[in-house]
Amino acid sequence: MTDQTWTSRRRVATALNHQEPDRVPYDLGGTILTGIHERAYRRLRKYLGLPEASVEIEDPIQQLARVHEDVKKKLQVDVWGVNPSKPRGIGALPWSEDGYDKLVDEWGIEWWKPQDGGFYYDMRRHPLAEIDTVQGLAKYKFPDPLDPGRYEGMVARANELMNRKQVAYVLGRNAPGIFEIALWMRGFENYYCDMVANQAFAEALLDAIMEVKMRYWARALELLGPSVMMISEADDLASQNRCLVNPELYRKLIKPRHTKLFTFIRKHAQVPVKIFYHSCGAIAEIIPDLIESGIDILNPVQVSAAGMDTKELKKNFGKDVTFYGGGVDTQRVLPQGTPQEVRDEVKRRIDDLAPGGGFIFNTVHNIQADVPPENIMAMWEAVREYGVYGGKGG
Repeated sequence: MTDQTWTSRRRVATALNHQEPDRVPYDLGGTILTGIHERAYRRLRKYLGLPEASVEIEDPIQQLARVHEDVKKKLQVDVWGVNPSKPRGIGALPWSEDGYDKLVDEWGIEWWKPQDGGFYYDMRRHPLAEIDTVQGLAKYKFPDPLDPGRYEGMVARANELMNRKQVAYVLGRNAPGIFEIALWMRGFENYYCDMVANQAFAEALLDAIMEVKMRYWARALELLGPSVMMISEADDLASQNRCLVNPELYRKLIKPRHTKLFTFIRKHAQVPVKIFYHSCGAIAEIIPDLIESGIDILNPVQVSAAGMDTKELKKNFGKDVTFYGGGVDTQRVLPQGTPQEVRDEVKRRIDDLAPGGGFIFNTVHNIQADVPPENIMAMWEAVREYGVYGGKGG
């Protein structure tokens, strides 16, 4: 089989089926979890000798850049993204005051970013902070998942990627995970208490968010039809050292709803789809539960977190999930290491995760604002050198 027969779409499909393609597939900017901060992106474009270009912000909260086609071509990126557009029904426009840029998202959560040196938006106000009853929750206006603005351009974008570029794409979700949104709307301390002492309300909030998600997925999957290969879902379930909630509480409240959501997605997809699932942190203890709930792809594989050793993860779960990420540590190595340290880290992770397929290369979460372009390119060069199957160059 010659290299010319390997389109990006075929390469990714082969990896997802736990077989070895010609080389490890590579993603930059395919999702808002595998992207690059706009500051690092501007430096990368300059380092690559590419012309100055207007940088569009893909995700305002994380300040992620939309990666241009010239960068994707130069770095031979295999995975692109099809994300919903901004809904028309959002109320107030972003504003600035008291040294902050501020916005309120469609869930009613208020975010602030310092104008002097701020890298991201941080949550400052939670719309359900004073609402703790099922009756009160029923009066709250949740986002309209069928707002037509969300779907503008999605079909044309997917068709272009399928037919002209022959790349794989991830169909993006309309919101973070059901557990994340519940925490953000209610406030972390409040919602953690609700999960123990006010479970009827805690479950009602999860269900309301899940309903919004299901209606979005039904419409998006109807529109995009048979071109969908991967869909993106998420819920950060762990910190650096342990799960955010007791695993038994996760199994009681969150896992059944994940299972219901993933089953719903598969039922409404017109072809078999792979469920890309994101959770940062030390989630090794509940990976079997995530597999049972229906995930196919695990991201970001936070290698610096407790229990997230890539060799052990591949041995224990490599037959059940594709590891999407984990290619290089982004807490220390990528921003602070030397280019050689970056290369060594990439080689180690490829050695651990690539055998037998089931691996798509990306960093551990997004490339942050402080990462030098030299390290980004050292990473990419190492992927090209070490991420080859069968002894042939990519």
